[in-house]
Amino acid sequence: MKFIDSPTEQTTAVTDAVLALVALGGLLYLRQIGERDPWKAGLWAWAFGLLALAAGLGAVAHGFQMSEATNEWFWRPLNLALGLIVALFVVGVIYDLWGQALAQLALPVMLGVGVIFFGMTLLRPGKFLVFIVYEAVAMIFALGAYSWLAATSRLPGAGWLAAGVLVTIIAAGIQAGWDGKARPLTFIWQFDQNGLYHLVQMVGVIFLLIGLRGALSI
Repeated sequence: MKFIDSPTEQTTAVTDAVLALVALGGLLYLRQIGERDPWKAGLWAWAFGLLALAAGLGAVAHGFQMSEATNEWFWRPLNLALGLIVALFVVGVIYDLWGQALAQLALPVMLGVGVIFFGMTLLRPGKFLVFIVYEAVAMIFALGAYSWLAATSRLPGAGWLAAGVLVTIIAAGIQAGWDGKARPLTFIWQFDQNGLYHLVQMVGVIFLLIGLRGALSI
């Protein structure tokens, strides 16, 4: 396969690859610091692992020339991974709000919701807005939860977790609200909305990891 010619697609692929490495590093870090609460650490490690998988697949889908049919085969597991990431994120929030027992009950339900989202992407291929809406609902819930936990000092690291969620919402807003293909941003390289989304999301991932370090210390 040949590299894609589009400069914005090239930067999207590169930033996707870097995001994959950041997420993979987060997974390894969580495995190191999660001895006190292996179930919670494992839940978040799975979320970061799926993020690494999705970003890696995105790097290939955006970075190489291929037929539309082949590209679609990369997007199918990518969309499934995205749906499951959001589902696991919600379960993680439920854990911090109400404890492990309820989180364990919520896990299969939320995984089912993630699969339903994946089914919607099969019915409406190419409509990434479906993921933005799905993610936005989950992130608004998470932002409210972690902001309350931070304000009441009920969870160490909750402020960082809230900041990570807020940055994720900002990243999603950039991706959904700006047509970077028509008006690319040039800063050394050309970026469309996808490349900028990845850059901002990396900051969100780092904030989440800082927050999880605090949350897993209790």
